[in-house]
Amino acid sequence: MQVLIVHRDAEVGEPLVEMVKEHTEHHCGFAASDREALAWARGVSRCSLFITQLRGDGVDGLSLGGTLSEMFAGLQTMFLPDYYTSEQRLDLANTKVFPEPIDGERLLQAIAFAETQRQVGQDLYHALDVLQMLCLARRSGAVQFVKGSKTAVVFLKSGQIIHAEQGAMRDQEALYHIVPWDAVEFAYDQYVRAPAETIQVPWEEAIIGAVSRRNAQVVGAAPAKGLQPAAEGKETRWSIFGRPRKLG
Repeated sequence: MQVLIVHRDAEVGEPLVEMVKEHTEHHCGFAASDREALAWARGVSRCSLFITQLRGDGVDGLSLGGTLSEMFAGLQTMFLPDYYTSEQRLDLANTKVFPEPIDGERLLQAIAFAETQRQVGQDLYHALDVLQMLCLARRSGAVQFVKGSKTAVVFLKSGQIIHAEQGAMRDQEALYHIVPWDAVEFAYDQYVRAPAETIQVPWEEAIIGAVSRRNAQVVGAAPAKGLQPAAEGKETRWSIFGRPRKLG
């Protein structure tokens, strides 16, 4: 399996490359910027796993991941955000998000799991893993989730969840149905804005409240319809993972 690791700080990225080479039989490349990563990608015929800093000087992991997923079919992507593990509120099995300090053993386990998952041909995540990452990274914009025939959109503002839509549902009710989704594809656009700010509680309270409610009362999710968030005249720039369907 061909692996690419992208991190602005070589003192972080290069030891990860050595770890992959020492503990696996995979080939592993390294780049310190989006530009270097794209140059590397143009020089290889395939890439199966992309491990990237979420954001750094010259690195935008979400945007770069979207570009590389268009170049390499079935590409699996993992993220290295710059917040600390202690800031996380939820710990998920089979996570694809590795905050600082990076747990090398767990990352190696995830790499082994990715090797089996790439056979599926889709880059799949848990919705909670993605939402927690974007909130802790203080992102704004919208994230679209696709699970089979169902779609949903969650809107963010400086790391807070301010609105959600899933089928005919809106607000916290929609979030309640989104949080249990696993094996989802997602797309992110930093320029999409919410039609309204309907969720007023902190993101942790919004998510944990939804999780607690699902745990207390398991209910079948309502059928979903396609959604199209308003882009306010801007062309949408979805960074696509696993090729979720385009909005519109």
